[in-house]
Amino acid sequence: MEKANLEQRIAIKFCAKLGETATETYSKILKVYGSASLSRPQVFRWHKQFKEGRENVEDEERVGRPVEVRTDANAQRVRSLIREDRRLTVRMVSSELGINRETVRQILINDFGMRKVCAKMVPKNLSAEQKQHRMALAQDCLEQVENDPTLLDRVITGDESWFFQYDPETKRQSSQWLSPNTPRPKKARMSKSRVKTMIITFFDSRGIVHKEFVPLGQTVNQHFYREVLERLRKRVLRVRPDIANTWILHHDNAPCHTALSVLQYLTSKGITVLPQPPYSPDMSPCDFFLFPRMKLEVKGTHFESIEAIQAAVTRVLMDIPVEAFQKCYDAWKMRWARCIAAQGDYFEGDRTVVE
Repeated sequence: MEKANLEQRIAIKFCAKLGETATETYSKILKVYGSASLSRPQVFRWHKQFKEGRENVEDEERVGRPVEVRTDANAQRVRSLIREDRRLTVRMVSSELGINRETVRQILINDFGMRKVCAKMVPKNLSAEQKQHRMALAQDCLEQVENDPTLLDRVITGDESWFFQYDPETKRQSSQWLSPNTPRPKKARMSKSRVKTMIITFFDSRGIVHKEFVPLGQTVNQHFYREVLERLRKRVLRVRPDIANTWILHHDNAPCHTALSVLQYLTSKGITVLPQPPYSPDMSPCDFFLFPRMKLEVKGTHFESIEAIQAAVTRVLMDIPVEAFQKCYDAWKMRWARCIAAQGDYFEGDRTVVE
């Protein structure tokens, strides 16, 4: 038992013998020992026992008290139990094996290097055929880049995304440093606002090429998207004249992107499309880089109107440095390689590129 705990129990016994209340005793303990003091329930429990005549300040021996020794035998027992059910908590393992909880925690973390993680949310549980398709497209893209190192310099990628009048900040965003005695801040649970606006953005390794907000009430169907592509084509002629005749379009497999009229338009303009495997936001720059970065900047902000949302989103978009787009394209190539290494499955350790 720690010396400080023993001292406090002796002090509690002394106060109880003097006839002081548990509240008065706890106040004195807190004043003397500060953050190292026993908790209020512990002080009250010991005070009550001393008032009832207890003299011993040591813990009593308990039958079946958990073993605290970190031995190889106990480590193997913990390993075997965890292998049977990896969802067991430290408390459950401790209760099952009769080993102290802290000992179980040290065995799992320090001896086995394990950590408890939540299941990763993925767009879809991929079939064998879908994994093979993802891997084949990733291999093809990497081969094309190896044969033509300038290929990605001509790729313009784009997509659509919603931005809300209010999008609650993440739990990580709301965290803050506090002193030990400061109460934990509270906030009410809130959902995304129904007021929203959609942006369509296209960019390459040098930055934003074209962006526009979808008019209120307009559905992004094949007819509207074809008009967007025509505006994009004209924009490329103005801002990227060096690739005006050789640029390659990359977008996902949304119905409006793959409609026959859109494909016919792209063919008539001689625009090549870089394929994107289905259910693969991990290999789409808009999904793993641009939109997460933009949304992180505006989360937790209450906007007064759609115009205010659009102004803020535009400002965030224009503030992204050119170097970030280049890093995104470098990460894109690495993600193809990681997809291949994972045999087409979603790869582990994936982190959104928002730096």
